[in-house]
Amino acid sequence: MRIGQAYSHLNGLEFLLVHQPDLWDEIQNAIWSVDAEKAFDKISREKTMAGRKLYSPFRLNRLFKDEFFSSGWSEMRTPYFVNEDLQTARETVDIRDRELQKQAILSRGFRPYGTYNQVDFVKDRVAVEVQFGKYFSVQYDLHVKHTFFYGRGDIDVGIEIIPMHSLMSQMSSGVAWYENELTNIVREGRSNPSVPIVLIGVEPD
Repeated sequence: MRIGQAYSHLNGLEFLLVHQPDLWDEIQNAIWSVDAEKAFDKISREKTMAGRKLYSPFRLNRLFKDEFFSSGWSEMRTPYFVNEDLQTARETVDIRDRELQKQAILSRGFRPYGTYNQVDFVKDRVAVEVQFGKYFSVQYDLHVKHTFFYGRGDIDVGIEIIPMHSLMSQMSSGVAWYENELTNIVREGRSNPSVPIVLIGVEPD
C-alpha cells in the first residue's frame, strides 16, 4: 500500500520528524509492506453491490498487525473502573492504581464497573490505530483513545491510519475515509482533539 495523504494536527508529524524519526520510518515501511491485494477477497452481500469483489477490512487489519508486530510494536490496554455518580467519577478518574480506584468508588457507596481503553500498536510513546471500521470508530479513536492515553502522559503523539476515498469506494458501505475525516478535524477547530495527531490516508499501490 502507499500513503495517499497525511495531515499533521498540533504538529504531530513535526514531533515525529524531530524526536522519533526512526519510528516514522517504521510506520511508513509498515504501510508500504502491506500487500493490499491479499485482502481483495471479500464478496459483497449488500443489496447495492451484491456479488462485487471488495477489500476485506478484517484481512487488511491482519496484514497491518503482522507488519507492526514484526517491528516490535505491541498493543496497549489500560483497565480502569467507572461508576454512575458524577462527583465520584470526578474524584476517582485520575487514580492510576486500579484497586485503589475500585475501593474509592466502593467507599462512596457506588458499584465499580470494570472497563478499559486499548490502542492497536504502541512503541516508545507513539500510538498507532489502524481503522477500517465504520465512520464513528475514527471519532472514538481521536477523541477517546488517543486523548485518553495522551492525557495520562502515556504517549506523545497518536497516529490514525484510515483509507483514502479511492480505497473506501472498494469496501463495504459505512467505512470512514480520509478526505471526510480531515474535514471533520478542520471543522472542529485547531485545538480539538487536544492531542498531536497524524492522520494518514492509505490506498493500494
